[in-house]
Amino acid sequence: MAGSSPHRPPSYHRASPSRSVLEEIIDDDRNSEARHKYLLEAAKREHDRIREDAERVYREQLQREEAQRLLAERRKEEERIKLEEQLAAERTRLNALRATKVAIPPPLPEPQQPAPPTPNGTTPAPKSANARAPTQTNGATSQPATKPPGVATPGLQVSKPSAQAPAAVPQKAAEPARPATSALGVGGLLSNVPQPNGDTSTAETSRSAAPPPAQPRPDRYSEIHKNLKNLRKFMAEQAKTNPILKERMGDMRRELRKSVGQLTVSSGVAGVNRVQQQTIVKLMREALSNQVQSQLMDPNEFLLTPRKNPVEGAAHNEPMLPSVFLYLINIFAKAAISQFINEAGARPETADPIGVCVAATLSEPDFLWRGGSMIDILLAKFRIVCPVLFGYRGSEKTEQGRQRLGWWKENGRWVTQQQHMDRMTGLGAGFAAISLRKFMAVKKENPYPPRHYWTAMARIVNTPSAEISDTQCVVLKSMVENYEQKFIEFYGTAALAALRMALVEFPARAPQKTAAVNSLDVLAQLLKRDAGLVLG
Repeated sequence: MAGSSPHRPPSYHRASPSRSVLEEIIDDDRNSEARHKYLLEAAKREHDRIREDAERVYREQLQREEAQRLLAERRKEEERIKLEEQLAAERTRLNALRATKVAIPPPLPEPQQPAPPTPNGTTPAPKSANARAPTQTNGATSQPATKPPGVATPGLQVSKPSAQAPAAVPQKAAEPARPATSALGVGGLLSNVPQPNGDTSTAETSRSAAPPPAQPRPDRYSEIHKNLKNLRKFMAEQAKTNPILKERMGDMRRELRKSVGQLTVSSGVAGVNRVQQQTIVKLMREALSNQVQSQLMDPNEFLLTPRKNPVEGAAHNEPMLPSVFLYLINIFAKAAISQFINEAGARPETADPIGVCVAATLSEPDFLWRGGSMIDILLAKFRIVCPVLFGYRGSEKTEQGRQRLGWWKENGRWVTQQQHMDRMTGLGAGFAAISLRKFMAVKKENPYPPRHYWTAMARIVNTPSAEISDTQCVVLKSMVENYEQKFIEFYGTAALAALRMALVEFPARAPQKTAAVNSLDVLAQLLKRDAGLVLG
């Protein structure tokens, strides 16, 4: 169209509203009262419709939430009923077990060994049961030909290795001869044994070295344990008349137990237990100085082998030591044993820092008496709580057998099997943590050299097949697990042979393949997988 702009605004192109809408807008009645009423009613109807929809949606949401709440409560009640049913079933089984009584027959008398004929062909009269048996000579030391019931005779003498096979171990009268492969150390296994200082000792050099201490009587550990109980009573009597001792002794005991309880795994961090170690040593020094004026005592009452003569160069050669010092060592040993049982039973790796603390503390030169440590106090407690480390064995199905195995009682009742095995696990790991310590880089003397670890392992592995127990297997496993590398570092190829006997041959001889026995096989497989150590 002429005169029109070629670019009109977009609004010009919009469609016109419908006729009915226009009529309604321009209607003359649009402002009337009737029109307003009509529009108000329409708006009210729309408002009511929207409100009803909103109320309906709200009611549905409340119903859904109520349904979910009821469903959650129903599931909660079902779970409660399920747990109560399980608890009722367990209590029923427990009551049934408590009601079960097993008649334990009395032990059979020991069979008498027939006496050998005399040279003239006659048979001598039998000796009485109390007669002393003859001894067999093994090199420079003599061993009794008989042994107390329940005590295993080790098949080797670790402190005196020899190129020859060890002398035959006396057997019980009714015990069949064991094959040579079952004895740890048979066949010249210890003919060339690495010593803790890293040197290799042969039979000749071992004979030229200082002779080992005499073998203690089998019940000496029990005597020391009894003397320790008397020591506690003695300290209590002193405290009644010595107020300084009474006040300080309790504080020292609590501080020492707290420090031992705070020992933690280092996880590669150096000095993580330095404060606790320094606190323990400080308390020991304070007790040794006897500032509380405790009475003096003879330390020989707490030693396996008496030290009657002074030792040249020793820090303490006096015949008596302060009783509070001996008492504090007893508390220290008791705290370490408790940590092994309570902590290392569930986490065996926690035994290592405790073993480090024990070895470091008892090897302090100031704490030695006449050239030796007082670790026999700790060993006496170990002998009571874990006798299998010292050669004792027995049946877990009899009262006497459980006593010989160190099965604990609480409130007059035996603890459960799981509790017993946890205790043995912690104690086995703790024994290894103490006896497999390196002292080559320090000037201190090792209070418990690795040969005692070897001897304890030999006592277990040399058990006759019919007498192998789950307790021995659990202790043996915890002794080896996490410590096989240290054992090999001390004894080399001899340790590999010992591990093969302990983890392969020993469980293979067990009369029953229980979980404890199979755990030794499993450990051997784990060492093969993780460390490449092939023992089978």
